[in-house]
Amino acid sequence: MTVDILLPFYGDVSMMKEAVRSVLRQSNPDWRLIVVDDGYPDDSIPGWFAALGDPRVTYERNQTNLGANGNYRRCLTFVENPLVQVMGADDVMLPNYVDWLVDAARRCPGASIFQPGVFVIDENGARSDSLVEKVKRFYMPCSGKAELLRGERLAVSILRGDWLYFPSLAWRAETILGLGFREGYDVVQDVALVCDVAMSGGGLLYDPTIAFMYRRHSGSDSSWRALEGTRFDEERRFFLQMASEMEARGWRRAARVSRLHVSSRLHAAALLVKAARARNSVGVRNLAKHIVR
Repeated sequence: MTVDILLPFYGDVSMMKEAVRSVLRQSNPDWRLIVVDDGYPDDSIPGWFAALGDPRVTYERNQTNLGANGNYRRCLTFVENPLVQVMGADDVMLPNYVDWLVDAARRCPGASIFQPGVFVIDENGARSDSLVEKVKRFYMPCSGKAELLRGERLAVSILRGDWLYFPSLAWRAETILGLGFREGYDVVQDVALVCDVAMSGGGLLYDPTIAFMYRRHSGSDSSWRALEGTRFDEERRFFLQMASEMEARGWRRAARVSRLHVSSRLHAAALLVKAARARNSVGVRNLAKHIVR
């Protein structure tokens, strides 16, 4: 079964190349890689891809910058096969990933989304075990074996705390193409899509088998947005929207969890001291607003 691997790119070129090489090292050769460059200013990139000489790799460059959400949506236009993976351009796919995904899809036909076990690294490739990872482990299913979540249980799980590693997720094509990424979200577009899957009756398989390395570094867009506090404006808008939609479905527990969004507010509280030390007055104001609302 061929797997479509989509790689939206704008950022560190060397890390992007490492991500591509990790796909080339897959033990299962039945995949297609489509890299969609959102206009990153480096004229050497097209030549590098041409030199790979691998017909499974396609490089596309947007004529105008579409932004994160727009580029993700353009990536979806290239899907041709039943299984889809949307990879981060600074992450690393372990050699067993495609084999793991194909096997998981066969074992669990009721799953629409697939989350493998993840090893977290920093910008230098060393193991990372930050506070974020500890919080994710707290919210993550802890049975120690593969587990399928669906319906309100899935919605509550992800709205309590985003324990997923979005760039490591894989999807059934009919699910991700049928729902797509909601417009208007750049930071929480992943959680929004998972909630849409839950509300449409789909399931998420969490399998602790390690198959992916997720990179967490201080220079990421989400890290900058977090310290500035701007990401929380989007988060607050999202959680209130989800509370309304969950309430309309009669999912009262999910609506309550989303309305309170405790983990998001605690995240802002953890960053408040850091923003104050950096004398980031805008960040302090935005973070404080999110905590008390």
